[in-house]
Amino acid sequence: MANQLDEMSTEFVNDEGRNINVIEKQLPAKIGAGSVFFEIVLWLLGILPGLIFLFMKISAKNYFNALQQKLQHNASQIDNFLEQRVQILQNAVGIVEKAVELDKDVMKSVAALRSGSGVSDNNRNNVATNVDNVMSQINLAFESYPDLKAHRSLADAMQQNSYLQREITAAREVYNDTVLKWNADIFRWPTKNIVAAHAGYTTRIPFTASKAVKEQARATFF
Repeated sequence: MANQLDEMSTEFVNDEGRNINVIEKQLPAKIGAGSVFFEIVLWLLGILPGLIFLFMKISAKNYFNALQQKLQHNASQIDNFLEQRVQILQNAVGIVEKAVELDKDVMKSVAALRSGSGVSDNNRNNVATNVDNVMSQINLAFESYPDLKAHRSLADAMQQNSYLQREITAAREVYNDTVLKWNADIFRWPTKNIVAAHAGYTTRIPFTASKAVKEQARATFF
């Protein structure tokens, strides 16, 4: 058969499936001697080729500066939605707490979120994971106690939480798209790769699902 990969074959099929994970490793943009030689040759060919490439590098540098601002904007959008979810979480816990006894770990998580100084690059994923975990506990209580479903404020809070979770998912997708563009462009030779290497740029790590979320996704819902 001419095809190197045959989807009809069973010889190399993994019946158990395969779990995938994002590798949290930043790869630096690098150039070799060939790139240095390329720049030297341009200047040896004359002032004009050298100047043209110089302006191309300035343009590439401005492009990367703008792309970094876009990354910051995308990250800020996620932070805004996370902050709103934390507020909804605090309100929901206050309502549920009066009706049923919540797990102590839930209350510890809420206390930690209340005392936090806000969302930052260092804790963004941790805050999202903690909110997800606490919201899942509240949702279990919400489903288990009929009286809670009749509480209008709690029902509204759960609805807002569901909406914000969809917004966060969409905002993460936008952020990851920008990260993908950045990661591809810093290796785009010659201009962007050379500029990125001189500036010391590295690849960026996209958002990933936590272990707890992945385990929940494999659970039985019905």
